[in-house]
Amino acid sequence: MFFGRGYYLDRLTDLLSKPIASVVTCRGRRRVGKSTLFEEFARRNGCRFIKIEGLAPKPDIKDRDQRAAFGSQLALQSDLPELVPDSWLKAFHLLNSVIRDDAWTVVLLDEISWMGRDAPAFPGDLKVAWDNFFKKHDKLILVLCGSVSRWITDNIVKSSGFLGRRSLNFVLPELPICDAVKFWGDRLDDTSTREILDTLAVTGCVPKYLEEMNLSLDIAENVRRTCFSPDGYLFEDFEDIFSRVFGKSAMRKRNILAVLSSGPKTVSEIAQALGVVRNGTLAEELKELDTAGFVAQDRGINPETGRPALEIKYRIKDCYTRFYLRYIEPVRERVMKGLYAITALDSMPGWDTMLGLQFETLVLNNFHALLPSLGLDRSNILSVGPYTRRGKRGEGCQVDILFQTEYLAYAVEVKRMKNIDLSVIDEMKAKLSRFPRRENVTLRKALVYDGTLSPQVEERGYFDALIPARTLMTAS
Repeated sequence: MFFGRGYYLDRLTDLLSKPIASVVTCRGRRRVGKSTLFEEFARRNGCRFIKIEGLAPKPDIKDRDQRAAFGSQLALQSDLPELVPDSWLKAFHLLNSVIRDDAWTVVLLDEISWMGRDAPAFPGDLKVAWDNFFKKHDKLILVLCGSVSRWITDNIVKSSGFLGRRSLNFVLPELPICDAVKFWGDRLDDTSTREILDTLAVTGCVPKYLEEMNLSLDIAENVRRTCFSPDGYLFEDFEDIFSRVFGKSAMRKRNILAVLSSGPKTVSEIAQALGVVRNGTLAEELKELDTAGFVAQDRGINPETGRPALEIKYRIKDCYTRFYLRYIEPVRERVMKGLYAITALDSMPGWDTMLGLQFETLVLNNFHALLPSLGLDRSNILSVGPYTRRGKRGEGCQVDILFQTEYLAYAVEVKRMKNIDLSVIDEMKAKLSRFPRRENVTLRKALVYDGTLSPQVEERGYFDALIPARTLMTAS
């Protein structure tokens, strides 16, 4: 199943009008659909497609095994015999020999960081191959793709050897909600908003996870099968992707995510929770988690001064990651022994609170879908993200999402409740009574909600915009 990705397909299609070969670098979270994107692009445009994937890191996997896998995969997609190249330069020469000049060819070197992790000469050999072999094919699009963003950034994106050679460089995000809901197909109109959003709250808008869901079943049964069964896909995937993507640093990054699973924190707060010194190593770990799609950093504008906030806060943006750490991992051993079973989701401790937080993350990840309802133009937005102001004796202020332009602050409350009554207005008033802002800035309020909204909330006219969650499914 392939949905959305129109922007990226259009950018790739533009390359077909170039009279020369192109290099594309693509990074992103595992399971987000990177290789599927390029395969779909090739299919739609009648391009020949060659995909060679690196072997996942294991202690017994050496550089020769990677070169052998390269030769084996190439033989399966060409007329070449199965060979083990003596070097990566010879491997690339073999690949070059099967590229034709009479039709467009897309060559995808997938999980390229795995290919080159034990070969220091790999990036240099690839550069030599591009300069001497690949770029001579005018109808070639060479894609360098992987989930280990740091390796691609250091060895390709920022490499002086490749500067000026890349035609496109992008990080592929999750699907927007409006595309993710297409996985429900003809069932979409007959499925409740709550059911859909709760499913996305567990999986995020990650294509592979949605493919693993049997959407003819209700959310409780899907969660039981995929999250709390020993053979469930979401029960196993976190451990798999984390060890493969981050290798030796996986445990350190995992500990950072565990700290962030309870809420956003600054670098100093993370360091204190981990019992480590705040230093460049911790900053690099957070940067890698950011580029790999697990966390986001929010700095924004201080509404009181109009200048960038002094502190950057980090939060988990990947819904599945937080769900795994908060719900699956604590009962992992019991699930493995067959001692854990769920009957109803709402009987799980803190389920509604967790789903409320997950819903808030979904909305924040899809904030562009709110702009038409808010009457905002993205070109005028200076910052967007959660806002928290510390205060003494409970005098702080917390806003779920704050949009800021030069002369406007738009505070957005996000609610997932069965029934939403006038108390939501009282809560918002209490928050905003402590909200600092400059004299020339107008404050507006909005409510994004999943649940039954009391007519009195609209009648009161307090909120400048009331946005039902279903809007997120249709906004483009």
